[in-house]
Amino acid sequence: MHKIYEYPKSRAAFEHACQVIPSGIYGHQGPAEGCYIPIEAFPLYSQKAQGSYLWDLDGNRFIDYMCAYGPNVLGYNDPDVDAAAAKQRAISDCTTLPNPIMIDFADLLVDTVACADWAFFAKNGNDATSGAVMCARAHTHRKKIVFFKGYYHGVSPWTQKIDYSGIIPEDVVNNIYVDWNDYDQLAQAFEDNKDEIAAVIAQPYMHGNFADNIFPAQDFWAKVRKLCDDTGTVLIVDDVRAGFRMDLAGSDHYFGFKADLICFCKALANGYNVSAICGQKHMMNAMSSLAFTGSYWMSAVPFAAGIACIEKMKRLNCPQLLIDQGTKLKDGLIETARKYEYDLHVTGIPSLFYLRIADDPTLMLHQEWIAECVKRGIFFTNHHNHFINASLSDEDIKETIEIADEAFSVIKDRHS
Repeated sequence: MHKIYEYPKSRAAFEHACQVIPSGIYGHQGPAEGCYIPIEAFPLYSQKAQGSYLWDLDGNRFIDYMCAYGPNVLGYNDPDVDAAAAKQRAISDCTTLPNPIMIDFADLLVDTVACADWAFFAKNGNDATSGAVMCARAHTHRKKIVFFKGYYHGVSPWTQKIDYSGIIPEDVVNNIYVDWNDYDQLAQAFEDNKDEIAAVIAQPYMHGNFADNIFPAQDFWAKVRKLCDDTGTVLIVDDVRAGFRMDLAGSDHYFGFKADLICFCKALANGYNVSAICGQKHMMNAMSSLAFTGSYWMSAVPFAAGIACIEKMKRLNCPQLLIDQGTKLKDGLIETARKYEYDLHVTGIPSLFYLRIADDPTLMLHQEWIAECVKRGIFFTNHHNHFINASLSDEDIKETIEIADEAFSVIKDRHS
């Protein structure tokens, strides 16, 4: 039996935080978001991390399958990335004039990403998707944007819904929503909004929260690409979450088509704060026309980290490594669930897997199982993708399956 973790220091820190920080921990990493249920099963603050492991404020060690919600692709504190960042930091970081390492990073992305003729840098995924939408509108002189239901493209007002706090009708009046994989519905939306659609923005496959992930139908992307070409519409791929975990050339390349614009962030620099919009040549002038920048967007240290990260991912053949390790974990978890007569769905690319016990449509049973895993040292969350990183070992996977087995046993006994 594994030790059951307790979190008194995390709880005390959170109570303090609630006095000085809205929500204590805001955003998707906070308990208010709904991915930490029941809240008492989860730690809330960490003290350190290394490789595949995260230690909370109480000293409990977790095998971390959230990977900082994606940025940890090689392993926390990767020595090659950190050495490159330290070398650049000793020279310069945020300066009045950009360091030419920015050009080196752009060159590397152009050489790596199949659809990229240029690269533009920012700081987070929301910057990249917002810049891409602005670029599409500048290029087409149109307003409307098509989304696939279940999407997540950031937190700017244009990405949100009319009933979200702080959002006004004008923020979303030009949004069109269609069902994923329904090409006929998409084509009808184009017919109903002829010559008004600036862009289609989409993840490479549907990897939203609270539902099994869904790959594109066999000919879906080819048909979408042709529809955009025929109507002069920009096709934007939001590769912020899946980028480099499927294909170093971009997830559009994995599915056999070319985006006009593609957005990267999470796995781009192993935790150093940089994001990128890459695009085809015909989009370059529109990108140049934007008034779009930020105080730290040309910081040199994250560029050095990004170069080192991409070069190491190439050496490791990282996407295949992550998929292979994710497949071992997936197969082990499904087999363990079956032993207790549970139907565990593990969907999406194995390097970016989504978990759901399908025996209970309320998801309460699933939440119980996740909680029992977390309390024993496996950091899953209830309703979000999970991430594989390159430092995850076979021993880590073995320990994960052992704890998952124990957690299944607990909930089986509880509901017998």
